[in-house]
Amino acid sequence: MLRPDARAVPVHAGERSLELTPRTDFPGIFEGTLQGATPVPWELELRFDGGSTREKDPYAFLPTLGPADLHFVGEGRHRRLWERLGAHPLVHQGVSGVAFVVWAPNAQHVALVGDFNFWSDQRHPMRSLGPSGLWELFIPGATAGQRYKFLVTPQRGDAFLKADPLAFRTEVPPLSASVVHELGDYQWRDGDWLAARATHDARHRPLSIYEVHLGSWMREPSEGNRCLTYRELAPRLADWVHRMGFTHVELLPVAEHPFGGSWGYQVSGYYAPTARFGTPDDFRYLVDTLHQRGIGVLVDWVPAHFPRDAWALGQFDGTALYEHEDPRRGAHPDWGTLIFNFGRNEVRNFLVANALFWLEQYHVDGLRVDAVASMLYLDYSRKEGEWLPNQHGGRENEEAITFLRELNTAVKAAHPDALVIAEESTSWPRVSRPAREGGLGFSHKWNMGWMHDTLSYFEKEPIYRKHHHHQLTFGSTYAYTEDFVLPLSHDEVVHGKKSLLSKMPGDDWQKFANLRALYAFMWAHPGKKLLFMGGEFGQVTEWNHDAQLPWDIAQVDRHAGLARLVARLNELYRAEGALFESDFWPPGFQWIQADAAEENVYVFVRRGRNAWREVVCVMSLSPVVREWRVGVPAGGWWQELLTTDAVQFGGSGVVNQPLKAEARPHDGQPGSIVVRLPPLGVAWWVPADEPVR
Repeated sequence: MLRPDARAVPVHAGERSLELTPRTDFPGIFEGTLQGATPVPWELELRFDGGSTREKDPYAFLPTLGPADLHFVGEGRHRRLWERLGAHPLVHQGVSGVAFVVWAPNAQHVALVGDFNFWSDQRHPMRSLGPSGLWELFIPGATAGQRYKFLVTPQRGDAFLKADPLAFRTEVPPLSASVVHELGDYQWRDGDWLAARATHDARHRPLSIYEVHLGSWMREPSEGNRCLTYRELAPRLADWVHRMGFTHVELLPVAEHPFGGSWGYQVSGYYAPTARFGTPDDFRYLVDTLHQRGIGVLVDWVPAHFPRDAWALGQFDGTALYEHEDPRRGAHPDWGTLIFNFGRNEVRNFLVANALFWLEQYHVDGLRVDAVASMLYLDYSRKEGEWLPNQHGGRENEEAITFLRELNTAVKAAHPDALVIAEESTSWPRVSRPAREGGLGFSHKWNMGWMHDTLSYFEKEPIYRKHHHHQLTFGSTYAYTEDFVLPLSHDEVVHGKKSLLSKMPGDDWQKFANLRALYAFMWAHPGKKLLFMGGEFGQVTEWNHDAQLPWDIAQVDRHAGLARLVARLNELYRAEGALFESDFWPPGFQWIQADAAEENVYVFVRRGRNAWREVVCVMSLSPVVREWRVGVPAGGWWQELLTTDAVQFGGSGVVNQPLKAEARPHDGQPGSIVVRLPPLGVAWWVPADEPVR
């Protein structure tokens, strides 16, 4: 054994003892043979000039991994990888300590350094487990809360420190050490939520998502503008989301990341919630609180790329281990990051297990998978000559396609009620169709085309909209090719794009009217919904990740009216089956009037599979009031379920009383009503009982 700081080292095994002999040719090395002793964890007595101490020898303990673990890790099929790799407090051979395991197949040598050995690089060399590429060591007496890293010696060059790729907890950035954490301590209270979720078919349920960046949703300006902790955020976020009526929150990536300005999209610790806001159990408390309030939790997940920080995944064992060696496949030209090598079994295993880890250990209800387009295409953001084709000469990344199908198949098998949503911006087919049918297997896909066309239309002055009328109708031609989410996300309110309110044309009144109309169109259009924080009350400035939302304006004037509208939209959306049951069912949508380009008028109807009534959406996107005959699909009385021009929402108050349909066919419908169209407004009409006079 190596103990250069010791003068003498006796060994004690049960009732037997032996004083080790120091090697004269290798100072600090002590050796000896203890014969006839029962194989028990022996202890070392370390004698120094100033005294002595006793400790158990890590090398007296057997490895904590078995042959099955090594086999499945090597095959890339160890779906619960986090249960074996990383740092695990446990009792091993009757002794409490921490088992450490890391994958570094090309390293010449790996040693443990940390609080348990005063960060000495000579105390705890790890044991190699042969061809598996795993290194392991059990440290008796080590405890949860202690910091550690791996000292990796490559085949060539100097040794370097690496954080644990499977660490469950980290230091607060910019510090980067891993922290031993016990996963099993938290007591969940969301059993009712999980039981109910298991009985739901998400395709036919309302899904209205509030996208949140935890570091800037709300802060403490009176305390140096500090971020709130997970536990401080929990009741406040739950109250606000419940008040606004959203069914889910989606959190920008919460996995550990070194640079706050990446918003979490450059991950260094895939198995650790960021320590910026508290401990892993504090994050569990946030999820638990939201679930107990009936709010689902989705997290952004980033399997496409990772940052180059020297202590993280890049060149982990001195070679391109997690990334491709060739920069034409292994380096991202836009983000300055490294791309995962999806062709390596262990790397796919690392990522698939990580997805399952978040679903199981943190009870999240789904993952929004970032930057899927960058994974699918080998020439993504690359010029001619800067990329390598696949084996067939094409641009499709076949290894990434295999990974995505494996991911979604594994999640579906283990958690059939979980959502896996693709942020995919191209026309790649069948993204949200099962892998067994040739699709990628996602539950949903973001509809980036709808988002782009809709914002482009609403940004135009009404006088010019007649030339772009098709931008609001085109989305219906492909609305059922995928199971879509309609996103108005954080990406649309940064980097000079302006806030949603500031994108709208006209004076202050018209800006709010346009934004109210946009939201009512979005909530009535086929597809699930997503809105980034601040949009619900009309944030004026672009999102700033270093400051909280401008809550001072959220409760006043038209901002408060807009928030009331969003809450009402969510309330009606959840109540009216026609608005959510048929999001992915073509008979659930029909244009009634799609050609009134001169007047900027649109009319369509939504029908549900089981809904007892239809919803007719009437849109007037000019700043004038006019009378308009609207075809309706049934006779009897009709009433405005909602109008964005209501005074309570900040509108001018152009409303309609219930109307009885005339037996006058119009726009292909059997009956019709004549309504007053609000300026820059949207109204939802539904069948009604005869009004009491």
